[in-house]
Amino acid sequence: MKHRSEGGLVYSTESGRMCPACRRPILDCTCKAKAAPAGDGVVRVSRQTKGRGGKSVTLVKGLALDPVALAVLGKGLRTACGSGGTVKDGVIEVQGDHCDKVMDELRKHGHDPKRAGG
Repeated sequence: MKHRSEGGLVYSTESGRMCPACRRPILDCTCKAKAAPAGDGVVRVSRQTKGRGGKSVTLVKGLALDPVALAVLGKGLRTACGSGGTVKDGVIEVQGDHCDKVMDELRKHGHDPKRAGG
């Protein structure tokens, strides 16, 4: 009996992220072993300045979307605000204080955002 290693290809420059179970690109995964979305479904929009040198960042947490959809939504929010930002660990970060604008855009996309924090 052959020993099958638990490791394997996780990223290919040709096709991006690879599924660990079926070893196909994530977008063409046949086993649907994708991780469940990290969010709890309650969309919270807040502003944070901690650890950022006094600069404010608008955070969007709790979106129950897969990573690809989260990245697309993050791109749309950054474009609407005319600002930069990123998506990290299921949290969309938009540079600057754009809470109201972000909440309006989220409503347009069918979400029900809540303002969190002060």
